[in-house]
Amino acid sequence: MRARDLTADAGVPVVLAGARGHGRWHLDNIRRLQSKGIVRLAGICELTPLGADEIPEGLGTPEQSADFGALLDSTGARIAVVCTPIPTHTDLALTAARRGVHLLLEKPPAPSYTEFRRMADGVTKAGVACQIGFQSLGSHAVPAIRRMIAEGAVGEIMGVGGAGAWARDEAYYRRAPWAGRRRLNGVDVIDGVLTNPLAHAVATGLALLGTTRAEDVTGIETELLRANDIESDDTSCVRVTTGLGPVTVAATLCAEEPGEPYVLVHGSSGRITYWYKQDRVLLQRAGHGPEESEYGRTDLLENLVDHLTTGADLLVAPESTGAFMKVVEAIRLAEDPAALPADAWRLLPDENRRVVPGIDSLVAAAADTLALYSELGASWALPKEVSTR
Repeated sequence: MRARDLTADAGVPVVLAGARGHGRWHLDNIRRLQSKGIVRLAGICELTPLGADEIPEGLGTPEQSADFGALLDSTGARIAVVCTPIPTHTDLALTAARRGVHLLLEKPPAPSYTEFRRMADGVTKAGVACQIGFQSLGSHAVPAIRRMIAEGAVGEIMGVGGAGAWARDEAYYRRAPWAGRRRLNGVDVIDGVLTNPLAHAVATGLALLGTTRAEDVTGIETELLRANDIESDDTSCVRVTTGLGPVTVAATLCAEEPGEPYVLVHGSSGRITYWYKQDRVLLQRAGHGPEESEYGRTDLLENLVDHLTTGADLLVAPESTGAFMKVVEAIRLAEDPAALPADAWRLLPDENRRVVPGIDSLVAAAADTLALYSELGASWALPKEVSTR
């Protein structure tokens, strides 16, 4: 079916699949855009319908159904926002694409490279637009840093580091059956620290280096570990080898003092630090004082509407997440994450969460040196796993 024509009615009709959990953020964002006349919430797809108190004021009474395809048909939706469990992304995306409905698909777009390709190829064949929900890539800081790099502001680029030190309590891993799982009922999930909560650090690092496509990746090294009693990883690092240099990202959900994640561009005569949730950039270079700037951000749903109505470039098309999906695939194929020894973590009873002493500085050191945990001398780190594309 051809993509449905967009008309000049009061807001492009949108269906949201997955309105609880992170989906609440999408509800609020849709409300913001609806107040501007850009979109209109036409439907909500949830297994259990939302109560009136769960729908933000100003969104009216959207149609609700657990049948995604039927809901798209009955509402005449032109855009579907998919914020559902990771293993469902591909099938729901293709359900929308077959109906000519354009997509904003939450990250990670799929739990394996095969599923990613099935989604991306199906969307292309259907002729619909698909935006992948890496919100950090909508920041105006990204092209600004790319310009700095191109102009030689920090000299020859040596590589990019990324650091994410976050905290998640025990309830985080009990919020859904798939949380903290690598597989569920024989199906890949791959809900690890680098592939989901701090996936932006990986995708943004690759974007700043200009190595976002699958073919840009020539090798991947992973060190996957866990302090929590889960199946997936919560304290990990990865080094992605590309023709333009390495991208090393270290991340944990067991920080002692949680902080803002950032990406660090290393140059021969300086560095650029980008706190991607804050759209804040610090340029440090030889012969100059430090220069700090804050940037605006283009919302990805709004950009998708602009793409459909004015021909604006899509900010995060599926192909521009191919390198990230190669990282997901390497993590999927790696040995299951190793449990940290009991003396490597401790429980904070008041917060009901586990912390790894020293991990905050170790994460920062990995971003600073482009080294993996084992190379930094962490006693609990295992020899690195190496994969190639």
